[in-house]
Amino acid sequence: MTAAMRSGALTPVGAHLASHLVAPDFSAVTGTSFPDVLGALLPVALVTAVAVLMVSACVWAVAASMGSWQTVAKARIGVLVALGGAALSGAALAWLNWLLETGSRF
Repeated sequence: MTAAMRSGALTPVGAHLASHLVAPDFSAVTGTSFPDVLGALLPVALVTAVAVLMVSACVWAVAASMGSWQTVAKARIGVLVALGGAALSGAALAWLNWLLETGSRF
């Protein structure tokens, strides 16, 4: 134990957090609101998912025509991951809107 800790100059983190209300700071991004920032990030996620879907589908088609079954399996996984990513990004936005609406009631 150091001398500063024995003198009480440094307090434990838990005691400091217990004395303050811990809540998200939606005003940290100046000029816009938190839902607007996340709404602007949604098109980036969806465009990325569509690009991965197109590339994976093209690789799947070319690999299947050439008989490379290992590459077909990897491209099929890429297609499924892209579809899952698009679904999760849409679901995440709906879930966030629900959480913000529920939180504003209390």
